[in-house]
Amino acid sequence: MGRVTVRRPVVRLTADGRRSRPDALAAEEPLEVRVGGKALAVTMRTPGHDVELAHGFLLTEGVIGDRADVSIARYCDGADDEGRNTYNVLDVALADGVPAPDPGVERNFYTTSSCGVCGKAALDAVKLRTRHSPAADPVTVPAEVLRALPDRLREQQKVFATTGGLHAAGLFTADGEPLVVREDVGRHNAVDKVVGWAVLAGRVPLAGTVLLVSGRASFELVQKAAMAGIPVLAAVSAPSSLAVDLAEEQGMTLVGFLRGDSMNVYAGIGRIG
Repeated sequence: MGRVTVRRPVVRLTADGRRSRPDALAAEEPLEVRVGGKALAVTMRTPGHDVELAHGFLLTEGVIGDRADVSIARYCDGADDEGRNTYNVLDVALADGVPAPDPGVERNFYTTSSCGVCGKAALDAVKLRTRHSPAADPVTVPAEVLRALPDRLREQQKVFATTGGLHAAGLFTADGEPLVVREDVGRHNAVDKVVGWAVLAGRVPLAGTVLLVSGRASFELVQKAAMAGIPVLAAVSAPSSLAVDLAEEQGMTLVGFLRGDSMNVYAGIGRIG
């Protein structure tokens, strides 16, 4: 398995002068996801929880609906210059009867850690239909619970505390109890790892939960939450206009600028108690 952090020399400049020292950086390596031996996507990610990442990606892309749709996921040989396995290629075998991914899901080029939607082979595949609609979810979340979530997320961002260079996604109960937190250089990867954890744990659809992301709320993050049946998505930064449109369409609650004692509720205010 690749390293989560790497150390590199850095020259630190201050008013008192300069000095050389090692610095911890978040690792970023490509992961190629294959289905039945055929390459489906390549994303730049932080190594770790790759099986979760693949399961979450496949669910949020509409390829699978639950854990039973996958028979096995395993690393393929991928050697570096010294002949060691890089663990950067993961092949997923779908269960019997599960259709192969639609051609529109394929990503035609490498996606960066900050971009999830780019590279779709067909624009029609961007707006996917969820099998687990959150629209009828009756959960309510007290505002004071939401206000406490950013601090609870930060407490579990172990690699961020070391490097300052990772996004995080955390899944919480309506009472604010953390279920899982994942970090990654990519916002969409962090969410896919969270969703993949839920798939492997047999917890999809994720009714009655809150997904908190450490950055902004993009269209794709709302889409991923909707595909997993998550009724409430909160972000510490801003949403995009299309994210708000999709949240309203899917019957989700979307919270932005969740900082300190305030927040903006862009959709689904009825779930905030």
